[in-house]
Amino acid sequence: MNLGQLLHGKRDPRAPGAIQHARAYELLSVTAFAGRRRHTFGRLVGLAGVAPGDRVLDVGAGPGYLTALAAEAASPDGSAVGVDPSEPMVGEARRLRGSANCSFEVGRAEALDAPDGTFDVVVSSLAVHHIPEDVRGAAFGEMFRVLRPGGRILLADFRPPRGRLTRHLVGVTAGAGMRDNPVERIAPMLADAGFATVSESRVGAFLHCVRAVKP
Repeated sequence: MNLGQLLHGKRDPRAPGAIQHARAYELLSVTAFAGRRRHTFGRLVGLAGVAPGDRVLDVGAGPGYLTALAAEAASPDGSAVGVDPSEPMVGEARRLRGSANCSFEVGRAEALDAPDGTFDVVVSSLAVHHIPEDVRGAAFGEMFRVLRPGGRILLADFRPPRGRLTRHLVGVTAGAGMRDNPVERIAPMLADAGFATVSESRVGAFLHCVRAVKP
């Protein structure tokens, strides 16, 4: 059993990509970024262009670190909502980072519980590879739907290493889903969902970022 399987715990058929061991994931996140988590996720907030007054949605929010930074950038009049399919993860996010303008809800990316055009910005970090492939297109369509015209999206996911040894280590520790994560498909899938001005970049050693705008 690899680390990814341990973090996911018992599979929930209603949310097959959900991570159940929330506190372990939070500890792993702190360790993995080696003191640069705020810097890295702060860059994501900057790339997304979160500004004071914005309404932000974080899809696959996990323990809510990116959500909280987005809420901070949207202050004083804006807000951020984090959505995750894992009830334990949402509970941990509320415990650690819930505030007046930073809230968390249980929900799936392919069935977002929000009216059309609710948000100015949608963000997501290290979550796309957890969305089952058969509903990933629907999830991108939902992100498009809940954004207002002119709204912005930033998706950041794990960029697999290219070296044979490093790929082997990632596969052994995190599983094939991360070792073979097809991040090159994100941009064309966003375009298929209706987004425009799609661009790609890297943040840090292993984050592949895709930015786009809803026309």
